[in-house]
Amino acid sequence: MKKKSSFSTQGQRADIGDLAIYRILPNRYADAVGPFVFLDHIVPTLRTKVTKEGTGAHPHRGIATLTYILNGEDEHFDSAGNYAKVHSGGVQWMNAGNGIIHDETLNYDSKTDSKLVHAFQFWINLPAAIKAQQPAYLAIEGNQVPVKTFPDGPGWLRVVTGSYEALNAVIPTYSKQFLYHIQLEPGAGFTLDVADQLEVAAYLPTQSATINDETFEAGDFIEFDRAAGTLEIRNANAEASDYLLFGGETYQEPIAAEGPFVMNSKLDIANAYRDFYNGDYGTIDYEKQRSKVE
Repeated sequence: MKKKSSFSTQGQRADIGDLAIYRILPNRYADAVGPFVFLDHIVPTLRTKVTKEGTGAHPHRGIATLTYILNGEDEHFDSAGNYAKVHSGGVQWMNAGNGIIHDETLNYDSKTDSKLVHAFQFWINLPAAIKAQQPAYLAIEGNQVPVKTFPDGPGWLRVVTGSYEALNAVIPTYSKQFLYHIQLEPGAGFTLDVADQLEVAAYLPTQSATINDETFEAGDFIEFDRAAGTLEIRNANAEASDYLLFGGETYQEPIAAEGPFVMNSKLDIANAYRDFYNGDYGTIDYEKQRSKVE
């Protein structure tokens, strides 16, 4: 049986500097899809100058941040001393654990001639026991992201988190979750079987799609019912099109979210702010971190 859409909506502008950004999640209908509590879409932009200015150093606690770079070069800094540049197709993943400060700078890809910048940032809510752990970090280049080429050649699926068939993403997971990037050629389709009680959503970043016989427009975020069933995506466009599917099991613990923190109670939030203002999350030494690899 085909799953039914619960709602669809478009994001709200949340620009940072010259980066045009749409805040997709949370939205007026949903605060989370499985463990995913946040999604920003950095829309395709041409950048001709390299900047060393990031989005601004800021704290996190209780979540893992995941930046998926379709096009460009993402430079990561954090107060635990982690530093890396990740290029087109790669992922920056950071478990904020019990508190960290980080910053990211998104530029065009120095390894290619393309000046295009296009990316997504997700926040993944962590179980309460994991929120108390030390921060962790992974820089994952595009060739480390598992990919499934469909047998008859109409497209492919990249496993950014979770698993698909025999493929397993590099990123650790602490609950049942998945994030797939799917590309379909014109006229091609893809079908996914979704188990009962799993939350699942689709996001159409730049092109329209037909999903379970409903037509949705570019920029649409669509959430589906939680009954077991199938999702069939078809590309009716004249060019290859990209789609995101993501979700997982429902978060079972209380959620308290404020600013850059996602915890389990208002007291946890207050403690997160207290520790941040006390300087417990440390600081970023930008030049020292850059000098390690330059």
